Amino acid sequence: MTVAVVLFTSDLRLHDHPPLRAALAAADEVVPLFVRDPGVHAAGFDAPNRSAFLADCLADLDASLRRRGGRLVVRAGPVVREVRALAAECRAVEVHMAAGVTGYAQRREERLREELGDHGVALRVHDGVITAVAAGAVTPAGSDHYAVFTPYFRRWSQERLRDTCPTPRTVRVPEAVRGEPLPSRDGLSGLSPGLPSGGETRGRERFSRWAREELSGYEDHHDDLAGDATSRLSPYLHFGALSPVELVRRARAHGGPGADAFVRQLCWRDFHHQVLAARPAASALDYRTRHDRWRTEEEASEDIAAWREGRTGYPVVDAAMRQLRHEGWMHNRARLLAAGFLAKTLYVDWRIGARHFLDLLVDGDIVNNQLNWQWVAGTGTDTRPHRVLNPVTQGRRLDPRGAYVRRWVPELREVAGKRVHEPWLLPEDERARLDYPGPLIGLADGLARFKHARGRD
Repeated sequence: MTVAVVLFTSDLRLHDHPPLRAALAAADEVVPLFVRDPGVHAAGFDAPNRSAFLADCLADLDASLRRRGGRLVVRAGPVVREVRALAAECRAVEVHMAAGVTGYAQRREERLREELGDHGVALRVHDGVITAVAAGAVTPAGSDHYAVFTPYFRRWSQERLRDTCPTPRTVRVPEAVRGEPLPSRDGLSGLSPGLPSGGETRGRERFSRWAREELSGYEDHHDDLAGDATSRLSPYLHFGALSPVELVRRARAHGGPGADAFVRQLCWRDFHHQVLAARPAASALDYRTRHDRWRTEEEASEDIAAWREGRTGYPVVDAAMRQLRHEGWMHNRARLLAAGFLAKTLYVDWRIGARHFLDLLVDGDIVNNQLNWQWVAGTGTDTRPHRVLNPVTQGRRLDPRGAYVRRWVPELREVAGKRVHEPWLLPEDERARLDYPGPLIGLADGLARFKHARGRD
């Protein structure tokens, strides 16, 4: 009786899961394994919102496996130690897992290959599980990755996607293998009140409903902050509860401008993965060194606190930050505005903002979070690193009636129309009735400071 292990990481699903399919084909029995790695806690990546969503995903994965005769085995401890011990315990011949791109994932893979190999166990790493196109599958001449999105998108669009794998009908798990109880969101503190539920089942239901009702209009409405017409699938993609290959295939089958725009967003996700796979240090260091003299936590403590609390005096920025705290999620355009305001108008080190986002975002992803922050800060892949997004102009464009601002900044609920984006221009008697601060800094002053600082490059 041969046994294989499937190490689940950021791929918490049964449908379209190449490592599981390969393990089932290679062995009589399979151990679906998830390791609660203390290294994740030590790095501060197990923020409450993501811990809760992860618990949902694991519970859903276990339930799906049990309907097929199997179960999820959960172990706790250093991941290499636990995988090696389990492989020895059940005399596994192979361990299958999805390829990752972060520095941590790459080191984990190297250590697993070495440790398992020393004990005669083969490690099988599968590409194209957490992305639609594997990182490094398409490269430009003379480089190991694309640094600009548009040429990457052209090449990416020409790639033939692998076929999706069906959900297995049966998963046989060795009876003697034991694990610890599944984690639960019960008892977790610090959760955002509007946090969604996780799991493959919820994710598939959400995508099917959204594709049916909203996908056709995505091209026209995805920038509308108040309309909230985006898919909100990012948490499910982050935890691998949904397959990006399947989403691209289903969107292309749907067809139309909305589907094309949605696929482009999925390509942005792959783009960032291939950048970080080639440059893992970019999770903490500037991708493009620009010699910025960012203001630090000590130098800008009051401004940073106001930004975190949604009290900057710029309504669309404050609405975004309050949505983040309440839902553990934020509209993509709102993320760009909030991040740009901190990094360029307040001229605060982008890593401070990225850390705050990771503390709250349920889809908090080292790849996309860090590289999007670098894009905004001008240290990343943006071909126009000096661009500064004006929160007033952007607020009027993305929230023309002010509904998004009024939803999240109730102090301004009585301010009518577009005036809500510039409450400091209201008549003095109206301003006096608002429990809302004035702007932290004038936009012209912030822009002048940013240009002056960048002029030293």
